[in-house]
Amino acid sequence: MVEQHDVDDDLEMTGAGAADAAADADAPAVDGARSEKNAGTELAQKLAEQHDKYLRLAAEYDNFRKRSNRERQEAQARGQADLLKSMLDALDDIGRFAHVDPATTNAETVVEGVAMVEKKLQKTLGSLGMEVVNPVGEPFDPALHEAVMTEPASSPEDDHMVARVFQLGYLFNGQLLRPARVVVKQWNG
Repeated sequence: MVEQHDVDDDLEMTGAGAADAAADADAPAVDGARSEKNAGTELAQKLAEQHDKYLRLAAEYDNFRKRSNRERQEAQARGQADLLKSMLDALDDIGRFAHVDPATTNAETVVEGVAMVEKKLQKTLGSLGMEVVNPVGEPFDPALHEAVMTEPASSPEDDHMVARVFQLGYLFNGQLLRPARVVVKQWNG
């Protein structure tokens, strides 16, 4: 009898019941394919959105970089213009000396005038942050001085002291523009 029941179940499956069972089995497969297709479309949309965001961010960064460079160049040009503007008075004074009649002006007057222009120029540059490095009598500092020669020192205390300056050095806001070229005393005792 048990065998009969199994055969009846098999017969039912081959009839209308089999078609329903097959339709039920196909439904999840079709829905799965549709959901996979939807998931693929959603992923493609998200990828396209992320790519668009990336391109916009890259363009924004490029514009920022260009704008920063332009602003830096404009600030540098304004700084140079301000520097030149502050030096115009000294340039005018030099121009006046260039047009002095040598027959009516003695050398002493010209030397005094040039010394005044030098003072004016140093004062102007000093107000902008320039410092003169004139280390006569100070210990030699290789960070600020360049030794071009040595000369004998008269005592051990004068060892490595600056004796003379061949060329002044300059600092601008603490940054070395040019080292002072100096003669350094050396004790050979």
